[in-house]
Amino acid sequence: MSTQPAIQPATEFATITTDDLVTGEGVALDLPPASLGLRLASGLIDLVVMVVLFTTSLLVLLVATINVDQALVDAAIVAASIITFAVYPTVLETLTRGRSLGKLALGLRTVRDDAGPISFHHALVRALIGYVEIIVCSGVLAFFSMLVSSKGKRLGDFAAGTYVIRDRVALRLPPPPPMPPELAHWARNADLASLPTGLALAVRQFLGRLPALDPHSRHRVGTDLLAEVRRYVAPAPPTGAPPEMVLGAVIAERRDRDLARLRRDDEFRSRLAARD
Repeated sequence: MSTQPAIQPATEFATITTDDLVTGEGVALDLPPASLGLRLASGLIDLVVMVVLFTTSLLVLLVATINVDQALVDAAIVAASIITFAVYPTVLETLTRGRSLGKLALGLRTVRDDAGPISFHHALVRALIGYVEIIVCSGVLAFFSMLVSSKGKRLGDFAAGTYVIRDRVALRLPPPPPMPPELAHWARNADLASLPTGLALAVRQFLGRLPALDPHSRHRVGTDLLAEVRRYVAPAPPTGAPPEMVLGAVIAERRDRDLARLRRDDEFRSRLAARD
């Protein structure tokens, strides 16, 4: 059974950055961390790959340094170790945005603590500390670190500010808010600029949680959100319209316009394909 990703609260409920993992509907996802079993299985696959890579690179370097002094042989061993345990995992996770071969096979991915994609710096820190806790210490430090961490973090994750998530989860978004009939004419003739991701998320989740909010909180949060949304809407909504109705109209109209644009794009591509 797949675990559903939790939807973060918005506005006063949460803060979202441009690097957060956000769906096309403007909903930030808190993807579940990988279990200890999956981490161990993924690590075992990566370890096998690195052993093969180390053996291959070492043989190549030893052949290249045959019949030379011992110092060059020692340098070849050090070079093979650096290539295998530092360069390879760093480059791979940087290019794949957090996926090693083991993670790719098991549907895992490394992300920052704020759910954003990792960079070269994060991958390098994880690789260097991973060499100590996994290779030098035979995985003992990594195992106990993941065992006691709520997110299954090893020491390299703590140092880099990352954790590993399950990337293959079923996603079910709540139904979008309907268009309030009273504001349909205004919304369809209004100039609606694109809302920032964080603001769109806040409005969607506020509307989804309306039944659970008391009247005071509903009015206060709705008024604050509407003040932000009005900066992206012209003309202003009808005077006296409840904030939740105006916000619902804006979100519904944005969705309808996006769907219409996608249909036009599909039709245009279909016409181009028919001419070929």
